[in-house]
Amino acid sequence: MKLVYSGKTKDVFSTDNPNQFLLKFKDDVTGTDGVFDPGANTVGLTIEGAGKSGLKMTVHFFKMLNQKGISTHFVDADIDNQTMTVKKATVFGNGLEVICRFKAVGSFFKRYGAYCKDGQDLKNFVEITIKDDERGDPPISKDGLAMLNILSKEEYEKIKEETILICNMVKEDLASKGLDLYDIKLEFGRDVHGQVMLIDEISGGNMRVYKNGVYLEPLKLEKEFLS
Repeated sequence: MKLVYSGKTKDVFSTDNPNQFLLKFKDDVTGTDGVFDPGANTVGLTIEGAGKSGLKMTVHFFKMLNQKGISTHFVDADIDNQTMTVKKATVFGNGLEVICRFKAVGSFFKRYGAYCKDGQDLKNFVEITIKDDERGDPPISKDGLAMLNILSKEEYEKIKEETILICNMVKEDLASKGLDLYDIKLEFGRDVHGQVMLIDEISGGNMRVYKNGVYLEPLKLEKEFLS
């Protein structure tokens, strides 16, 4: 295998199959000053077992979504080796993050706190940010994405619709274990035929989940959810 790209929380390798990649999950997580933050754009700390934990949750959710007819890049996984085989995809521009918010927390509350209360209910609020560490992952509108030729307005609507559908499925699945999803970050790309599909991961590393009003860190979340 040849290393194609080294990311913050995963490395991407080529495989013998030209239409597939192998993702290696790391124990690095995003955050600042040694504190985990799913919305941060820097690696904040290393947590032993984080990679395997994230992969376990990702496999669970991707299998569930595939069974429900959602197009994802998931093929299979090797939990012990912390690897996941995925369909090859191209990202939009240099990458986009799609956030679905059910509660006013994190960066949303920092920006709009003059108009809402901390933890206030939101109804499937979807926003897209450009992956750009230097510029702090700025939010961008549908018109802006189309004007800059990052994605079409039709693709935007497809992604927004899929995001709401996927995130409500994940929210309901978590709720079955008494867990409350506050927000979640997804990524999408185009498959080899140019169609939109869900990529990256779905794990404690890219969501905020609470139990009885108490925030659960990624490893605790995985143990609560998959036990």
